[in-house]
Amino acid sequence: MGFMVRMIRFVVWVLILSWGIRTLGRLVGWMLGKGSASAQPGTVGNGSTPAEASGRRLVRDPMCGVHVAEVLSIPFREGTENLHFCSVVCRDAYIRQTRKFAANG
Repeated sequence: MGFMVRMIRFVVWVLILSWGIRTLGRLVGWMLGKGSASAQPGTVGNGSTPAEASGRRLVRDPMCGVHVAEVLSIPFREGTENLHFCSVVCRDAYIRQTRKFAANG
């Protein structure tokens, strides 16, 4: 019974210590100005302007379904539609697949 009590006491102290460290980190971040989301008018949550935030949106690869940042994706224009791929391999597979469907009618 004594072992279980010591283990429970240890877990409780670990939880209290981790909570304290997290709270201290948030307090220091707030004091340094990192935690204020509305520091300047016209900024988005992380301090960037709306134009910068729109460049950080995620797009879905139509071939494999992976979500990738728009600025890191490989764009491909098909007609009037812009498609974004996670890699050249997915883009090439998509092109081969569409050619196959076009050939089969």
